[in-house]
Amino acid sequence: MSTPALKGPAWVTVRQYRRTLWLALAVVVLAFAVIGGLRIWDAQYPDVRTEDGFWQLDPYNSGHHWLEGAMHSFSDCALAIPFAAALFVAGPMVAREFESGTYQLSFTQSVSPTTWLRTKLAVATATALGAVLLLSGAYALGWVRVRDSYSLLRDDVGPYLVLGTVLAAYTLLAVAVGALAGLLIRRTLVAMAATGLFTGVALVVMDAFRWDFLAPVTITGKAVEGASTLMVPEDGRMVDQGLIMADGRREPGWFCYDEGASGACRPEEPVAAQYLDYHPASHILPTQLIETGILLALAALAAFAAFRVLRARHP
Repeated sequence: MSTPALKGPAWVTVRQYRRTLWLALAVVVLAFAVIGGLRIWDAQYPDVRTEDGFWQLDPYNSGHHWLEGAMHSFSDCALAIPFAAALFVAGPMVAREFESGTYQLSFTQSVSPTTWLRTKLAVATATALGAVLLLSGAYALGWVRVRDSYSLLRDDVGPYLVLGTVLAAYTLLAVAVGALAGLLIRRTLVAMAATGLFTGVALVVMDAFRWDFLAPVTITGKAVEGASTLMVPEDGRMVDQGLIMADGRREPGWFCYDEGASGACRPEEPVAAQYLDYHPASHILPTQLIETGILLALAALAAFAAFRVLRARHP
């Protein structure tokens, strides 16, 4: 990769990892080529209007099905971006330098340890964020066509992470934690394993609790035997549903059974109503911003700790 505008440590770092940078660029180009090609294929078969006024896919439009499959794969692969950033920074970029002793050459070339680490993190961050931004654009290009498909709704994991700031925040956290692990462990494979484990735990924990950041909206309705009278509003995400007892207790289960002669729902129990908790579409952006804030705070803490460790060992 040509780097005519770079000088000093930045030029050396980019030159050292130019193959990785080219690989990142190739992945972005491939994503645009695949999604763009499938969108063009899909556009060759416009949707048809039915007699009752609804629109449906042209029965010969196999391009749309291929696009759906590609977007599902894209959603899964998006989760690999923070892992890739974490493993690369922790292993080849930082830990291997100490494991092989090549960091000493940089420190004897009038480059301070702080400048050395800052340059590496700057290159890694710029590359990772640039790739995330471009891949998000490729994802949006395909998603606008399949946004109503199963597991591709706005609040599903793939669109939630990629179409916003969350994936970029995970990537920044991965870079910072990778640097910290590389400095602390100084063994390539062990540092990569530790960083990958932390990144995986962070993804799992945030996925489990992100929809608890904001209180859900509750709607109630009459308890009817054998049916739910409540529906999640359009673009809403259901959290919970069940029965409200006369004393205010909530019990699981949206249905009633064993209706008595009086027509009451569960005549042996004091059921007052049904309830449904959901997050409206307006909660998605605030939830993304809250999660992004948490991740950026952790990233800043990890980066601060990394520089403190470096200064302590190489004053």
